[in-house]
Amino acid sequence: MDKIRNYDIAFSGLKNGKHDFVFEIKQEFFDLFEIEQEFDNAAFQVNVKLDKYSTFLEFVLQIHGTVDLICDISSEQYSQSIENRMKVLVKFGEEYDDSNEEIITIPHHDSNFNIAQLIYEGVVLSIPMKKLSPNLSQEDLDLVEQYSPTEDIEEEEEEQDDSEIDPRWAILNQLKDKN
Repeated sequence: MDKIRNYDIAFSGLKNGKHDFVFEIKQEFFDLFEIEQEFDNAAFQVNVKLDKYSTFLEFVLQIHGTVDLICDISSEQYSQSIENRMKVLVKFGEEYDDSNEEIITIPHHDSNFNIAQLIYEGVVLSIPMKKLSPNLSQEDLDLVEQYSPTEDIEEEEEEQDDSEIDPRWAILNQLKDKN
């Protein structure tokens, strides 16, 4: 885990104001987390803007790069462009607390802040749920469209006849209609 320290930003010696940092992220970075990834060949540049104030720190991370994914339809490997922008406030308190995703509390005596977890989450959460290769044929795309859920399902549920409702729930629907 010593390599995780490569992503520490030492803020204690910095003057108040804006500071820029750049990190080059490769697949080895993700391997540090020892969690199986659904992508390979990650290559990212992370531009970090730190705005240091006397009572808190403001970090803005701009992540852009590519990963190789496996298409859900064709099982073909393809390169997916990923971009994400994150803003995090870091304030000082008694102990570390990251329960709020936008405000992180670190102990007063800390002199640096590690952004590795933020980078990791910024990339992993930007991976699309539906992985479709740009090389899919029109026939494959038509099949995806045909079998994708649509809003019609919700409309059909709303339009159900009251006779199909379980009688135990019918009374509750009557109460709902009164309000």
